[in-house]
Amino acid sequence: MKHIFPTYQQFPMELVSGHDWHLVDNDGKDYLDFTSGIGVCSFGYSNELIQQNVVEQLGKVWHTSNLYPSQLQDDVAEMVTPERMLAFFCNSGTEANEAAFKLARKYTGKAKILAFKNGFHGRTYGSMSLTGNPDIQAGFAPLVPGIDFASYNDFSSIDQMTSDYAAVILEIVQGEGGVVPGDSHWLKAVSQKCHELGILMIVDEVQTGIGRTGTKFAYEQFDVDPDIVTCAKALGNGLPIGAMLGKKKLASAFAPGSHGTTFGGNKIALSSAKGVLQQLTPDFLKIVQVKSQVVFDALEKALRPLSIVKDISGLGLMIGIHLTGNVKVGDVIADLQQQGILTLSAEHNTLRLLPPLVMSEHDLLAGVNLIQNELQKQAVLEKSPIDQL
Repeated sequence: MKHIFPTYQQFPMELVSGHDWHLVDNDGKDYLDFTSGIGVCSFGYSNELIQQNVVEQLGKVWHTSNLYPSQLQDDVAEMVTPERMLAFFCNSGTEANEAAFKLARKYTGKAKILAFKNGFHGRTYGSMSLTGNPDIQAGFAPLVPGIDFASYNDFSSIDQMTSDYAAVILEIVQGEGGVVPGDSHWLKAVSQKCHELGILMIVDEVQTGIGRTGTKFAYEQFDVDPDIVTCAKALGNGLPIGAMLGKKKLASAFAPGSHGTTFGGNKIALSSAKGVLQQLTPDFLKIVQVKSQVVFDALEKALRPLSIVKDISGLGLMIGIHLTGNVKVGDVIADLQQQGILTLSAEHNTLRLLPPLVMSEHDLLAGVNLIQNELQKQAVLEKSPIDQL
């Protein structure tokens, strides 16, 4: 690449077409996709309803700005919002978290926010400042002030919460941080403490939301009551859209002129989101849950005995395979690409799997088999010559 900033460490092939849950590169090689474009294309690459919605809207109007009402925007808001919440549409997860950050401060009149180590909330200044990863923040100081960090899943972190905080922000499953699910008792305790102290609870569902964990939002599987929920990624199945969803009581802090966006709520992106949400039915989510159980059972049987596998974690079809330090996850990903399967990494040497939710059970298990073969090979290579005698 000659004309763009080198902000991405890129793989050696260009993906030029796709169908169902397969991608094809510029040499014609076909890949089984266990990435979904980092949790984005949950309905794959040739979903008829989504394509139909987008093509239909392309024939009307693409953009009108938010100076005019949009029935499509209101329809999609009704489909995506939990009961007693309102939506603000933007273009990405980081923008959704920026909006949540602003709303929390403005509504409460307080500045302090509590976030968690290993959390990831985006790369704009506000959301990056909420991200508990020093490597991502390196070189960009000074960051937004007023943000403290606590340890995720640690009950002692709840003692840090005091009434002078505007909000607590967390992920139900830390994605970039290593696919770390929240402990159900800990999440409930955080939620209760927030409401006792008048602290807003922000749940970042950018990666976990829109069916990834087997429910529309991951928090629905836990006894928590968020005030604000953010989502993006899978909402548009590849077209850029994000949303901040908040309780109706917060509307007084987001009056006209308080926040805005030129492209947020774009009709093309919304038409795709509508197609996603039309298909995100209870029956569909039950199928995702069944597939998840099948995959986790297969992974436990195939990978748990391997010496290089420390743990297997996740929820729904959001999966982390935690490897020992003797094996580099980047090498595993590169070898799997040669075998025709695309995977991801996460912090702490984690192989991350985010397959499209529509992938067949047959191909999900085929992918597990490819990963098993690769990790078995890595386990053999990791052994010393004496071990192999």
